[in-house]
Amino acid sequence: MKFERSSGILLHPTSLPGKNGIGDLGKEAYNFINFLKDSGHNLWQVLPLGPTGYGDSPYQCFSAFAGNTNLISPELLIEEGLLTADDAVEAPNSNPHNIDYGAVIQFKERLLRKAFANYKNSGKNFEEECGAFCKENQYWLDDFALFMAVKQKFGMQVWTAWDDDIAFRKGNAVEEW
Repeated sequence: MKFERSSGILLHPTSLPGKNGIGDLGKEAYNFINFLKDSGHNLWQVLPLGPTGYGDSPYQCFSAFAGNTNLISPELLIEEGLLTADDAVEAPNSNPHNIDYGAVIQFKERLLRKAFANYKNSGKNFEEECGAFCKENQYWLDDFALFMAVKQKFGMQVWTAWDDDIAFRKGNAVEEW
């Protein structure tokens, strides 16, 4: 296979400028893509984009399929009408040299829960859209949801610290959980 010569930049979206504690896939990501195009680059290489675990490293993902919810842009949710500008006023400080991931995670989780509730109550095709997504992604989503629910129940400990029944899927443990 022959490839044309290309150039690009390695940059994780969390390294983009952002006013919500870290960069995300909002307007600054679009601006970066435009910069790449305008400067003649063809590639944007990123590190893994999954939900991070201990140490907040992109190489400590809980799933190869799920996306990191911290990369969702509050500004785009405001544009979609799922949040108001007032919802996002208590954003963590943005310091590119010292990111407080704990504060970012709590802030974004609160916003995403509110956006989800607003979406669910919006009168849009929630059941249809959510059901279609779940059906299309069932091959990974059910196991991921179970894994994360059990992980939270056990205080985010590694799976080897869980009860043996669910850790090793003994008997009907999966159905019980």
